[in-house]
Amino acid sequence: MNPFSSRTPTSLQPNRLSRRVEELRASGAPLIDLTLSNPTRAGLVYPTREILAALDDPRSLSYEPSPKGLREAREAVAAWHAGQGAAADVDSLMLSGSTSEAYGWLFKLLCEPDDAVMTPRPSYPLFECLARLDGVRAVEYPLLEELQWGTDIASLERWLDPRARAIILVNPNNPTGTYLKRDEWTRLQEFAALRGLALIVDEVFFDYAWAADPRRVSSLQTPHHALTFTLSGLSKVAGLPQMKLGWIHVAGPEALRSEALERLEWIADSYLPVSAPVLHAAARWFDLTPRIQSSILERVFRNRHALQSALPPGSPWRVLPAEGGWVALLEAPRIHSEEEWGLSLLENHYVLLQPGYFYDFEREAFLAVSLLPNPGDFEAALQRLSGILRPD
Repeated sequence: MNPFSSRTPTSLQPNRLSRRVEELRASGAPLIDLTLSNPTRAGLVYPTREILAALDDPRSLSYEPSPKGLREAREAVAAWHAGQGAAADVDSLMLSGSTSEAYGWLFKLLCEPDDAVMTPRPSYPLFECLARLDGVRAVEYPLLEELQWGTDIASLERWLDPRARAIILVNPNNPTGTYLKRDEWTRLQEFAALRGLALIVDEVFFDYAWAADPRRVSSLQTPHHALTFTLSGLSKVAGLPQMKLGWIHVAGPEALRSEALERLEWIADSYLPVSAPVLHAAARWFDLTPRIQSSILERVFRNRHALQSALPPGSPWRVLPAEGGWVALLEAPRIHSEEEWGLSLLENHYVLLQPGYFYDFEREAFLAVSLLPNPGDFEAALQRLSGILRPD
């Protein structure tokens, strides 16, 4: 008998592209990785002394467990959101070790085994793994390209699983970089409330908009006809993935909101995952966040401009329109599949891009390009690809 849970994969073997990357790295090939998503490895300038000084707090030597998380840290989270124009209630915040952990808490809160959560397609392929680990099914619903990757209520209803308990949204979506709009948000609230569904909205990239747009809305903003959970964390907000702090904000009809918070507090009390040094340092890190975000956005803008400039008029390649985030989508000629393009660029030019199937696009051929790498490396990669991007 197999001793392992079916919630873990039957095979942990890397795919063909990943295997080839490992082989080339082992051989010393001069790879340029344009899938880099870790800001701490991207050569960004961080306020290092201030970040580390925030950890030097004698209060961290005392253990004072709080299921919701230290109030001072929750106040810092609320103040940050208020500064971004979206009010968050301190008493409606729960602190976790990460947004991934927060998803697990919410699946435990909302779902019985074999219930479903509706997840967007295309989007980052984390939801299926997290849901499976909690015995929950991730059922996809489509984001429509003709709606700039927005949610179509009729399509959502067609795909709605009979045992769905929640709808997951990513705002802005990763990798399409498209934001939730106010009219879309109102329709989703009405749809979810009518069917007794919760809304889980991941806003880790919300602060990285590339231009102002009055239509854009955070899920912290009303209406909240349905039970609504907004997720974010320091990993993206402050570019500090090593400082493990995520959070959940709970909104909705008062009776549901109050009971959800009580039950979440019970769940959180079983884990108490956030370390005291992180909790005590959080407020000071938020003070540093505008500087860090400015550095990241400057990098993103520079690399996106370089990518767009590398495609002359008439190029069979194009950069898809987007509104924010750290990723650009590059549409390749459909003479090859995404996997073939990825392998070809890797083998022939030593440039690693992420094929679109990683995000479950419905059609070919997309390649995701991280905009975080060092500009020197980014421009060197584009130079290697110039013969393909600028065909005669």
